[in-house]
Amino acid sequence: MNLHFTLCLQHRDFVIINKPAGISVHKDQQAVGLTELVAKQLGVEQVWLVHRLDKITSGLLILALNKEAAANFYTLFEQHKIQKTYWAISDKKPKKKQGKIVGDMQKSRNGAWKLCHSKENSAITQFRSHSIEPPLRNFILQPKTGKTHQLRVAMKSLGSPILGDSLYSGSESDRVYLHAYQLEFDYQNEHFCVQALPESGQIWQKVCKLEAEK
Repeated sequence: MNLHFTLCLQHRDFVIINKPAGISVHKDQQAVGLTELVAKQLGVEQVWLVHRLDKITSGLLILALNKEAAANFYTLFEQHKIQKTYWAISDKKPKKKQGKIVGDMQKSRNGAWKLCHSKENSAITQFRSHSIEPPLRNFILQPKTGKTHQLRVAMKSLGSPILGDSLYSGSESDRVYLHAYQLEFDYQNEHFCVQALPESGQIWQKVCKLEAEK
């Protein structure tokens, strides 16, 4: 596996890459995992994974360059001090165009999850959306919690499963249209706001062009 990752930010303590869709943050069945590939690209012995993205999700991923930085980032994520913004595309009309999706999540069938009406340990997602061109709609999602499959479940609960996400009834497409677009946080008294556009997907190209024209 000979991958070259786009480096969006390089700091003495961490790097932020634009992870391609289809690459697992864990080893999976690959002989060499993502962390080893990034370490090799940077010419360092080791990098630390401090948060996760689903295999199908592309976008911004922070990797620490030392144990102390890894511990700092674990704390920042635990305390929800890293603001994450995702883009998602659906070809199904949502029940509402903006708002908040709140509810407990419960394991369902085939490795999927479902959103419940109860709110004891809720997954919380803020969202807004706009039309790209009928029937396509772009969603800007801001998770306030970090549950497994949270955004994919939230989109399905809106009646707008993510395009390409067959596990949650999304229409067939060339990829799953979910991308971690922006990370905003403070690290050692310095403010960071990093953005990265999707690097694959025919429909993203159209969206990026429309965003640039605004």
